[in-house]
Amino acid sequence: MKSSPENPHPPYLLALDIGSSSVRALIFNARGEPLSGARARQPVQLHASSEGAAEADPDALLDQVFAAIDKVMAQAGDGARDIAGVAVDTFVSSLVGVDGDGRAVTPLLTYADTRAAGEVAGLRAEFDEASVHNRTGCRFHPSYWPAQLRWLHRAWPHRAARVVRWMTLGEYLELTLFGEAAASYSAASWTGLLDRRRLVWDEALLAGLPIKRAQLSPLVDASQPRSGMKPAFARRWPALAQTPWFPAIGDGAAANLGSGATSPARVALTMGTSSAMRAVTADDIDALPLGLWCYRVDARRSLPGGALTEGGMVYRWMTETLRLENQLEQTLAQMPPDSHGLTVLPFLAGERSPGWRGEARGAIDGLTLATTPLDILRAGMEAVAYRIALVYRQLRTLLPNDPIIIASGGALIHSPAWVQILADVLGRPITLTRAEEATARGAALLAAEALGLLPDLDALPPPLGETYHPNPGHHAIYQDAIQRQMALYDKLVINDA
Repeated sequence: MKSSPENPHPPYLLALDIGSSSVRALIFNARGEPLSGARARQPVQLHASSEGAAEADPDALLDQVFAAIDKVMAQAGDGARDIAGVAVDTFVSSLVGVDGDGRAVTPLLTYADTRAAGEVAGLRAEFDEASVHNRTGCRFHPSYWPAQLRWLHRAWPHRAARVVRWMTLGEYLELTLFGEAAASYSAASWTGLLDRRRLVWDEALLAGLPIKRAQLSPLVDASQPRSGMKPAFARRWPALAQTPWFPAIGDGAAANLGSGATSPARVALTMGTSSAMRAVTADDIDALPLGLWCYRVDARRSLPGGALTEGGMVYRWMTETLRLENQLEQTLAQMPPDSHGLTVLPFLAGERSPGWRGEARGAIDGLTLATTPLDILRAGMEAVAYRIALVYRQLRTLLPNDPIIIASGGALIHSPAWVQILADVLGRPITLTRAEEATARGAALLAAEALGLLPDLDALPPPLGETYHPNPGHHAIYQDAIQRQMALYDKLVINDA
């Protein structure tokens, strides 16, 4: 295939980005340049309930992955023969129980599932949480495996008894395709069970959980691929039959790499359904602030940061619930900062960073007869920005002076107003990435590095786009608003706990 801006020079990487709202399949070259016309998207359905469920049918989700591969391989045409590797990232964390025949016997629990919130107090009573946090990089929280595994054994004892192996979504995909699976250090670090320094399952924590070490997958680096798919899949995608297939990494790690935030000097701010701020570093994080986690990109690189369950989901929930029209951007951008008299706690699915209160629930304070639906929406967007600011305050202590903040994710790409709100709240310039599908791109670049097609991730300049500069006056207003939100948080979340 002739190289051009639309058809960059091969070899190529097929990237699968499995998110909580959609599956995306794209093809990139080793420099992260997309192959024109080779992209597919399939919807993902999560089941939510008032009891706190946020789960998916794992087999239905894999069907969507396979449909996306079908489409992108057909779109690639002759270019499919030049695919040198398959890269995968998934939403994290996730948990599914599989029987001895490799079939799922539980739903796939997601990071937004809060049904295990009642297990957190017991874990904190039995373990030194500060020590566990230092070893694993994770606090006790219903989004992580320690609480989820205890809850699953209590709520569904008969299902749990049938489980031979507990695994992440990426492992389940690999098991289905190849008949065997391993967990990357990256995906494993999001479970809350990985010793982040020794890169082994944490034995002290496992000893207090209702599972055995043999029920967990072997651990591998993200650079260790697998090949030789089962015959049915080899026939379905002949060009991929013997192609190296890399273990799934966390979508947060991939988003950093794809947006160019590959060093402590560049911080990634990502907002899709949820949101996060993260930095990549090769240095050990010795003293991790309590509000943050520390995951792994791979064996060489750590990923300190913080994540919020809230993000684009808050916008979507508010616009649907309040029945707002889609053409809102200009009106939102023209509204003065914190001009509505509202204080919002945006915890529609519990809190992760920085307070780790999985039982927290949303609240809107200050409603009057004059409050409009747009006031509530703007207040919700600002509320999410305040939570991100609290994460940034802690992450900032681990970074060099004045890091560049690079933003990606659909919620920000499609809302300049929200980007400006974040710049004003943080008091820092925010630069949007120019990378198309930054998360999928990051997974592809890590695979290219592993294959020797790219000498190092830092060899590529960050794909920087438009920069949004903070308004000092708005920043001052927002600092008062953050204090007001913190006071409401203390009253409704801390004091009512």
